[in-house]
Amino acid sequence: MPKILSTKEPEKRLLKFIRRKAGRSNSGRITVRHRGGGVKRMYRIVDFGQDRLNQPAKVLALEYDPNRTAFLALVQYSDQEKRYVIAAQGLRVGDEVVAGDKGEIKTGNRFPLKNVPVGTLVFNIELEPGRGGKMVRSAGSSARVLAQEGDFTHLAMPSSEVRKVSKECFATIGAVSNEGHSFERDGKAGLNRYRGWRPTVRGTAMNPLDHPHGGGEGKTPTGMKYPKTPWGKPARGVKTRRRKNWTNRFIIQRRKKK
Repeated sequence: MPKILSTKEPEKRLLKFIRRKAGRSNSGRITVRHRGGGVKRMYRIVDFGQDRLNQPAKVLALEYDPNRTAFLALVQYSDQEKRYVIAAQGLRVGDEVVAGDKGEIKTGNRFPLKNVPVGTLVFNIELEPGRGGKMVRSAGSSARVLAQEGDFTHLAMPSSEVRKVSKECFATIGAVSNEGHSFERDGKAGLNRYRGWRPTVRGTAMNPLDHPHGGGEGKTPTGMKYPKTPWGKPARGVKTRRRKNWTNRFIIQRRKKK
């Protein structure tokens, strides 16, 4: 664990037990393959909205969360209420953060997009006003404010997509903590088993009965125009986004193809 993290135990009042389903639906059928087992873990109740406006909160601890890639900050308000929020890069124990209409543009503070200067990095962004942060919450990620136009703010997302978001939506200043997460290496297969991820067998190693890629003598390619899922649908590089998604009208520029 990084040295910036606190050694205290998680806040008990903000912990919740969630029973895992091992990839099964409410009918008991496996709908997500290769899930099961793993280390038991408690869910941390995170305040994505930070609805206590204009009330400063002091950072008591920076903690690891087994349920997400980012670190969490335990903050305490003047009435002693404690909450978990997504920690920003550079945030330290003893710092003070606030969510409100206006204030100092500094790391960890949270404001409506209309009050955030152009060029500022933001994260934990609301998609609809008052619904809590939905976008840009993974380790090391951030979006950049490109312009203020009419009732909308233009944001450059981590995926390189440029989209419009209502100016009334709140966002936190800075970038998400644990920026080195993408450079971490598991080291052994057992770490994925701890996470509840079971082994995955390649389609080319199967028989034709079990997978479209199966069969053949020796190590053979897929043997078809495009790769398929075990159920015969196109895979790898196929667009999966719904064509009639209601947020389509807010996209100014699609993300760049790799």
